[in-house]
Amino acid sequence: MIKQSALRVLEIEQRAIAQMEQYIDDAFVQACQLILTCKGKVIVCGMGKSGHIGHKISATLASTGTPAFFMHPAEANHGDLGMLSDQDILLAISNSGETGELLALIPVVKRMGVPIIAMTSNSSSSLGKYADINLCIKVEQEACSLGLAPTSSTTATLVMGDALAVALLDARGFTSEDFALSHPGGSLGRKLLLKLEDVMVKESALPLVTREQTLSEVLLVISQKALGMAGVIDENGKLIGIFTDGDLRRVLDDRIDIHKTQIQQIMTPNSVTAKPEMLAAEVLSLMQKHKISSLFVTHSTGKPIGAINMQLLLQAGII
Repeated sequence: MIKQSALRVLEIEQRAIAQMEQYIDDAFVQACQLILTCKGKVIVCGMGKSGHIGHKISATLASTGTPAFFMHPAEANHGDLGMLSDQDILLAISNSGETGELLALIPVVKRMGVPIIAMTSNSSSSLGKYADINLCIKVEQEACSLGLAPTSSTTATLVMGDALAVALLDARGFTSEDFALSHPGGSLGRKLLLKLEDVMVKESALPLVTREQTLSEVLLVISQKALGMAGVIDENGKLIGIFTDGDLRRVLDDRIDIHKTQIQQIMTPNSVTAKPEMLAAEVLSLMQKHKISSLFVTHSTGKPIGAINMQLLLQAGII
């Protein structure tokens, strides 16, 4: 009996979700376009179970690139409506479309000129009529055996909210890096908050050569250290140049004698460098800006203390 009851709930709610496909219509597209052009925030509002679902929808929107927060309609009627500005959009959720606390806000919201997107099961309801756009969340039946407790309807509302959030995410070109920036406590966020000194190679792993060494000797160092580059240092240990795999292709085209040519003659001076306290994500941006795949990390004295390349950033999960 217990298992049968539970399976019945799953069957009804699965059917309700499947029927949501018909509601991804022109109104849904219009709602997305309206939100994409919004200069403010999406203020989600709902009472009771719709309010609980609204909390989740606002959180999902906020974490996927659409600034949003939840406003309780009862509290809004007693001062919290000040959260709403004329740059915002109100996303009002009511299965019946007749929730009194929501309807009481409509005159002020309309006077402010704030667009209203409604989620209701009845476009002919009061909320449906007042809204600029209505997203239908109608279901055939609640999964509750009494047909009273919001079950299928709240599931449908949640699904519509997720569809809205993800459609907006895709439209904005929101990336995993963007997601991590709003989730610094998550594993992806922690990776992007890594400092360069946490992922760079150090000490004996550094591919360093002196200015007098020949190209053939430098190539051996590049091959041994496997970072695709070598740093050229002076007699004080200060970095004065860099030689990379890309430079090698250039000089070979010039038919240079690799056994006689000193590296100081063909190195790239004043190379791009980074500081150890920089975020690894910052360094990735720096490398992309200068279109380079590796660089040295230097101390304030100019001495190289580390090195990084795209492969190391990839291994650290930064890319």
